[in-house]
Amino acid sequence: MDNIKNRNIQLKENLEMVRNEISIAQKNAKVQDSTLTLIAVSKTKPIVDLEVVYQNGIRDFGENKVQEMVEKYEVMPKDIRWHMIGHLQRNKVKYIAHFVEIIHSLDSFRLAEEIDKQGEKVGRIIPVLVEVNIAREKSKYGLMEEEVISFLKSIAQFQHLKVSGLMTSAPYVDDSEENRVFFHKIKQLAVDINLKNIDNISMDFLSMGMSNDYLVAIDEGSNLVRVGTSIFGNRN
Repeated sequence: MDNIKNRNIQLKENLEMVRNEISIAQKNAKVQDSTLTLIAVSKTKPIVDLEVVYQNGIRDFGENKVQEMVEKYEVMPKDIRWHMIGHLQRNKVKYIAHFVEIIHSLDSFRLAEEIDKQGEKVGRIIPVLVEVNIAREKSKYGLMEEEVISFLKSIAQFQHLKVSGLMTSAPYVDDSEENRVFFHKIKQLAVDINLKNIDNISMDFLSMGMSNDYLVAIDEGSNLVRVGTSIFGNRN
């Protein structure tokens, strides 16, 4: 019983610390954006942990596996906004199409096609972010920076998905300042895309920054930060 109580206190304290840091970062940010959303990355974490974080006001949760997201969606409160932040296979879209808040990891025409198809089936327009491999890491998914604008033009005709911004995962580094250049590039890319006025494409959201670098990401204009370890502790 004491272990559970201590765990709950720890989660609450972690969340409070992250919120305080975000608040300070927002005040000091070069790019001011009052709409910032903290996404608690709950992948691999048990329902009891999610419940504590939910009870402390978090409504946005991020998962990277469809099956795990669906299982949690079925038992957690229905006012939660579920973010698909991991690589998404086309054959899995149908399982989340009716409830997913935003798919952060659109990275191919065929995936866009499938999201559009499933959106039509469930009668909704599914918000998506285009994943950009801004650091050109071989181990990561996402489009290269120079591919993004032509890709957006190729999917602009879809009626049941809505491109609402960009997502990136910067390299894991000891000094988060090393990732500033990548976050800055994503912000600049979003500005360039807006200037093109492509139909059905908006740059409302920049999903960038995780536990090790979210403060730098906020400074460069992120308004969706995906924080797991700093809230829940290291993954099991």
